[in-house]
Amino acid sequence: MTVTDHLTELRGRIIKSVIAVAVGVAFCAWQIDAVVAFLTSPVERLYVMKPAEAFLIYMKIALWSGVIAASPVLFYQLWAFLLPAFTRHEKKGLLLFVPLSTMLFLGGISFSFFIVLPQGLRFFMTFAMESVQPLWSLEGYLDFAVLMVIPFGIIFNIPLVLIAAAQMGIVSSVQLTRVRKYIIVISFAAAAVITPTTDMVSQSLLAIPMVLLYEMSLAFIRYGLKK
Repeated sequence: MTVTDHLTELRGRIIKSVIAVAVGVAFCAWQIDAVVAFLTSPVERLYVMKPAEAFLIYMKIALWSGVIAASPVLFYQLWAFLLPAFTRHEKKGLLLFVPLSTMLFLGGISFSFFIVLPQGLRFFMTFAMESVQPLWSLEGYLDFAVLMVIPFGIIFNIPLVLIAAAQMGIVSSVQLTRVRKYIIVISFAAAAVITPTTDMVSQSLLAIPMVLLYEMSLAFIRYGLKK
């Protein structure tokens, strides 16, 4: 394929992705009450501070939820665009990447929402006292939840990214082994930056899965792909 052909294909896949997100946003906006009730279930009560704040926040929730709902299509468009870079034999294995990407993304989000997010909220609740009671806004909670949840969905796809890179000859098990100690340090540093808390438990709940996923990828590349 020429550069023009690649750009034409990329444009088409971007358009399809935008349409999928628009459909997801529309559906989530239609079911916005149920979506908001689910997202705010970890906290007892939230407040809005401005007249139009609730409407704008609901639209933001619909957007993020629509992206998550459209994630199967988004992952399909991504991997389908990368398929020409692989051999015919490798393409058969990549057919599993779409469902695996979706499962890992949703699995990472679920892990964060049901385990890590409540841990972060409990950490901040420890600062409450008789004269200082938490009064959390809906917008503040949503921004906090997004920063806690979305990175997990992306990070849980590390194995597929590394495996695809190994298939393309970009990395090898020898190279990954050589930089292992740096990856461990980077994982904990990244967790400290990404996680919007100073709670070591919450940060470790992000860093440790990153290290484990890296080790799993390394083992598969070394023994499964023989690279």
